[in-house]
Amino acid sequence: MPKMVAGGMRLSDFDYPLPEELIAQAPLADRAASRMLVLYRQEQRWEDRLFRELPRFLRAGDCLVLNDSRVFPSRLYGRRAGVRALPIGKKNPARKQYLQGRVEVLLLRPSPQDPNLWQALVRPGRKMRTGERLLFDGGLEAEITAWGEYGERTLRFDYAGDLYARIDQIGHVPLPPYIRRADTPADRERYQTVFARRTGSVAAPTAGLHFTQEALEECRAAGAEAAWVTLHVGLGTFQPIHSEEIERHRLHAELFEISEENAARMRAAKRLVAVGTTSVRTIETAALGSGLTAGRGETDLFVYPGFEFRAAGALLSNFHLPRSSLLLLVCAFAGRELTLAAYRHAVEARYRFYSYGDCMLMV
Repeated sequence: MPKMVAGGMRLSDFDYPLPEELIAQAPLADRAASRMLVLYRQEQRWEDRLFRELPRFLRAGDCLVLNDSRVFPSRLYGRRAGVRALPIGKKNPARKQYLQGRVEVLLLRPSPQDPNLWQALVRPGRKMRTGERLLFDGGLEAEITAWGEYGERTLRFDYAGDLYARIDQIGHVPLPPYIRRADTPADRERYQTVFARRTGSVAAPTAGLHFTQEALEECRAAGAEAAWVTLHVGLGTFQPIHSEEIERHRLHAELFEISEENAARMRAAKRLVAVGTTSVRTIETAALGSGLTAGRGETDLFVYPGFEFRAAGALLSNFHLPRSSLLLLVCAFAGRELTLAAYRHAVEARYRFYSYGDCMLMV
């Protein structure tokens, strides 16, 4: 394993103030119209640019590393078995029982052995016991069969057909909680990269949301290749850090895959430009041995200041939540003080933050 020493840093060292109005609640009409803060690590400076200018920062021998995982509508709404369907009228005496019986489920990933067995987060969690049955639209039912160490539940669905197809019909786009609105049909397309191919993520690899097919072609015209990796975003990417001592935190494992064709393309590159923190974690996991190798498996790689990067040479990323593992990864790559100073500038310059927000290029 590469050396990872936080040097006595604590989680509170990775905080910053953010006005709530800067949290983007909806995407721009044009994917490629975002602003881009360019961070020069060696020169310890930054400048305000636009994402459309990304090809200017690429050169022959570069390789963009893009996560092609596809988000599926993994949020399900239902009720506990035994609770009646929605009562008519606010004064209906059964309404209180209905409200107490509502359930929200965020599906995380299926079992490799049984497609009807899923890890999931369930709300309200404290009431959801083993053996509890949950009812969803269209007659879909599930039973809670186990609890996990991170608070997740194991659900067994009673369904004989294509469960993914059924979930796609009744599920909702899993917008993050800081987007304070219900998902809309437009989110099914917009909370998805244009190169998403392999279904499995419960959150978008958001740095890739800025790309259009035209933007990809312009990057190729600038001399950059493109390579595809897959990391299915799950609990490991967005789980909060609870310990003030960073080294004590452990990430939940997520599935990844790199084909030999894409691994060879990346090995031949002079510089890997990782698009998003998920791409970074994937290629750094693949580079832990002797060179960047193809393969598939799980990664729980936690990157924080002190980490020795072996693969990523530049990074395009959205702005991340304070005290999050994603912000720690960015600080590991660009330096904590420079990163947080750039974030303060982004706040002053009224950049848009988080999933549907603007981006930062670190070179």
